[in-house]
Amino acid sequence: MLNRDSIRDGVVYNLLKNNQHITKTIPQTPEERSESLKNTLKEKPSYSTGDGVWVFGYGSLLWNPAFLYVERLRGKIYGYHRSYCIWAHLGRGSPDNPGLMLALDRGGSCCGAAYRIAPERIEEELTILWSREMALKTYKPVWVKIHTNGGPKIGITFIINRQDHRYAGRVLPNLIAKHLATAKGSLGTSLEYLEKVLISLEELDIRDPTLIDLKQRVILLQDAGSTV
Repeated sequence: MLNRDSIRDGVVYNLLKNNQHITKTIPQTPEERSESLKNTLKEKPSYSTGDGVWVFGYGSLLWNPAFLYVERLRGKIYGYHRSYCIWAHLGRGSPDNPGLMLALDRGGSCCGAAYRIAPERIEEELTILWSREMALKTYKPVWVKIHTNGGPKIGITFIINRQDHRYAGRVLPNLIAKHLATAKGSLGTSLEYLEKVLISLEELDIRDPTLIDLKQRVILLQDAGSTV
């Protein structure tokens, strides 16, 4: 499993660099990621508070944030929805049977977790986060308003880059379920990813009907396969 130390030491970058023939993409260098982070922090809204930086997680950051934080709240954002719209040919899939991973696509809303990074740890922890989420250019970092029970927060989240070749667009639920049920890679299975997100959402008392429906479709596929 990815963790704070391994990500900081370059495991994601090295994995992608050594498998460019699979991803068909050159990973961003540490210098490129640093420039991206610097530009993102420059864009921080002036009306945000000075109590650190908030990060909104909606996928694997729910169950494995891999950065140090001092506060975690249930949060909701508007303008984006959680979507299985990234093809994964590495990590939780393969070239022959790619998996699907979550991103935020435009429209709707999304419930997840808001993490606060302490002011003195912003640079170090966001550098680790960028090493993971911005290893490729599949995501775009944006500032969003996060609605929490502690009031509105201004934080960073990662939305899909629709220009990236891994962007799957809108995939039909039955096809998503098929890939989730069968795809696996060096980091595990796509089904494990879904199950961990669902468990994390349940812990936050969040019910995502779309993900629950996908899990039921996967179960039906598995049951059908076991009776063949």
